[in-house]
Amino acid sequence: MAARLFYTDEHNAFRTEVRKFVQREISPNIEAWEEAAEFPRSLYRAAGELGLLGLGFPEEHGGTEADGFHKLILTEELSRPGSGGIIAGLMSHGIGLPPIANMGSDALKQRFMPSILSGEKISALAVTEPSGGSDVANLQTTARLEGDHYIVDGSKTFITSGMRADVITTAVRTGEPGMGGVSMLVIEGDTPGLTRTPLKKMGWWCSDTATLYFDACRVPAENLIGQENEGFRGIMQNFNNERLMIAGMAIAAAQVCWDEAVAYARERETFGRPLSKRQVIRHKLVDMAQRIGSARAALELLTWRVDQGQWPVAEVCMLKNTATQCMEFCAKEAVQILGGAGYIRGVKVERIYRETKVLSIGGGAEEIMKELAARQLGL
Repeated sequence: MAARLFYTDEHNAFRTEVRKFVQREISPNIEAWEEAAEFPRSLYRAAGELGLLGLGFPEEHGGTEADGFHKLILTEELSRPGSGGIIAGLMSHGIGLPPIANMGSDALKQRFMPSILSGEKISALAVTEPSGGSDVANLQTTARLEGDHYIVDGSKTFITSGMRADVITTAVRTGEPGMGGVSMLVIEGDTPGLTRTPLKKMGWWCSDTATLYFDACRVPAENLIGQENEGFRGIMQNFNNERLMIAGMAIAAAQVCWDEAVAYARERETFGRPLSKRQVIRHKLVDMAQRIGSARAALELLTWRVDQGQWPVAEVCMLKNTATQCMEFCAKEAVQILGGAGYIRGVKVERIYRETKVLSIGGGAEEIMKELAARQLGL
């Protein structure tokens, strides 16, 4: 990998440790986990012991001091086995926990953060509903206060780690229609009235995804995250970070496609010459490298800006689209270069090809990203 401007010796040492973890714990098992449509809970604990789950969270609650580039490194190295599902499932706390960390009471943080960051418990975020995804302001799941409990009714869908999450950060309506009536609650996985249905997906097989049903679930009032009817802000902050990480996942997956395509093109011979000596293949590889390099440069610059306290929302939205389009292009070209071999299960590029659309939909669909960027640009 070429030298990269924002990375220090400490970052490079961290990359080495994460790579060892992936080679030891994930790569030998990923095919079996994909076919089984799950991975063991023990992987959370193994990652927690190394501090990988705590990156960027406060040390007093079990976190690990880190910047945005540590998170990018973690994403890149977890991507090496060619499974987006392992990242989505293992790191689901990356979207489930920030609202608690950023807005929750000290009591909530003490109750939930240490056990999640150690890998003892699994965290999920429940925002999307069957009636709508990106239209968060119109969510329908309700929570009405009765005494010292909220009574929650409604449903959520497409929830990553939804089947086995112990701690579910849930967006609910506690007030008037629109964004002003949205709150966030911590709903524990063993709450009576909560039921779950698994969903089978095109990709991300080893990551469980579920629809959740809340039927008069009684949730302690102290599980409210922040102030009542002020949850929308926390959700939007969460989306910004999620979109940056999705861009990182997409670019990392595109890099895996390029690596696999180059290795195959150098090894595979046709008519007495390696594929890599055929101009049409070489140009495909250059096109892939060009898109990956451009997207990565934008990703690293935006990561640096966020670390400086900026939130360039329009640029993050456009980057998410650029990155996911890069992944789609590279996956398509890699499968084409591998030919029949690229169509066989167990090959990284085959799996990534099936996974391309989830990143262009999740965290805000491509069309929503364009509209948000347009508004930010004053169009």
